[in-house]
Amino acid sequence: MAARITAETLIPGKGDPITNGTVILDGDYIVYAGPTAAAPPAAPGDTETAVPAVMPGMWEAHGHFIGLPVPDLEALATSDSVSLVARATADAAATLNGGVTSFREVGGLGMALKPVIDEGTIPGPRIYPAGSILSTTGGHADIHGLPLDFVHSLEDRGSKFSQLADGIPECLLAVRKQLRRGASVIKICASGGVLSEVDHPIHQQFSDEELRAIVEEATRAERVVAAHCHGEPGILAALRAGVKTIEHGSYLTEESAQMMVEQDAILVPTRFVVAALLTMEDVLPPYVWKKALMIGDRHEMALKIAVANGVKIAAGTDIFVSGPMYGKNGLEVKYLIDAGMTPLEAIEAATATGPLTLGPQAPKSGQLKEGYDADVIAFDVNPIDDITVWGDPDRITHVWKAGESVKG
Repeated sequence: MAARITAETLIPGKGDPITNGTVILDGDYIVYAGPTAAAPPAAPGDTETAVPAVMPGMWEAHGHFIGLPVPDLEALATSDSVSLVARATADAAATLNGGVTSFREVGGLGMALKPVIDEGTIPGPRIYPAGSILSTTGGHADIHGLPLDFVHSLEDRGSKFSQLADGIPECLLAVRKQLRRGASVIKICASGGVLSEVDHPIHQQFSDEELRAIVEEATRAERVVAAHCHGEPGILAALRAGVKTIEHGSYLTEESAQMMVEQDAILVPTRFVVAALLTMEDVLPPYVWKKALMIGDRHEMALKIAVANGVKIAAGTDIFVSGPMYGKNGLEVKYLIDAGMTPLEAIEAATATGPLTLGPQAPKSGQLKEGYDADVIAFDVNPIDDITVWGDPDRITHVWKAGESVKG
């Protein structure tokens, strides 16, 4: 029994829209996507759904399931683990309800949630996890306000959020630990960050030699490296080492943008989280608020530089505060449009480009195309013409994941 979806507008994810289109899902895969007039005839028992607009399920290319109710990493280390998992479970369901069917989870509980979602016990998107975030001691994923020996003990206590590594042997071991756990991608901090206390967002973290060792080790296992980078020193060092995706890119310049184009690297700008932090003065630790102000305008400019220079962009939010944000991931599409992308380009960033952030591990996903994953969403209007739909899960009327209707 197949599921047939007819739409006034079919948005394939990559390429031009089709007026009066049909998508046919049979089990886990798409078996037809194209003009309704050329679609194969319905068979007995097929279900039929008519919608204004249909497109591939969205990809969240940079997100976290950590169940953290406040924007403070110190709270992550001291919170009850069961409470964190319970919140993350609700966040995964909200994410799927908001039209995200695939989630590149770059540090958090993704490793644990993935098999439970895959077996159907809880609802959620397909998860492609990184495992622990690799950081230098004193780097962005270190928790500076806590004693170092306690931070090192967190792994033994069950926390897998970050892994501190210094020197090439420790970096190699850290990569291998994530591969042993089944990581789809390796996540590192190549620069300082905003939520961390003592480091500076511009400063490079990990030496050039350490970065090369990490990338080479990941490459042997056919994994790409995703590098958290705000400052240009970290961006350039990561690109020199062969990193595939640059996350945030707050201080991207014309030079580093051109280097990304030459190397076919992907930017995951995460404007969503920067804009959100700039509304949170009352709940942020003072050092986080100060850093958010420092990068806010510069990040907006960097995204426009990337768009103007033709850098390949994948939509990701860096969503991490448990609660109402989850399900609104599509708001990143509107931010990409605001930065100069056309609506179709922004949709491609949120669909067809998403799998590319996994390199050799990329599934056939993010496009309405025969043989691709049967992950599909529908809107109450054409989202190319009405960009107010982005970030509003109520405007997404239907969600199919692996050919099964999970909303609508």
